[in-house]
Amino acid sequence: MYICLCNAVTDHDIRREAADGVRTFAELQARTGCGDCCGSCRDEAHTTFDQARAQVLCKLPLVAA
Repeated sequence: MYICLCNAVTDHDIRREAADGVRTFAELQARTGCGDCCGSCRDEAHTTFDQARAQVLCKLPLVAA
């Protein structure tokens, strides 16, 4: 599904960026342009990114101290 129509960014694109190591929404914007134009997608993009980051963090292996 397209999240950002201005820059043709899909939910899949956002999830892929999170999986590739993007850690902040600002970094996502820099890499995709998502939310940089009209801003109407910003809330949905943020929600999608936060959910994707949470999934990535859940899959990280635990490191023994």
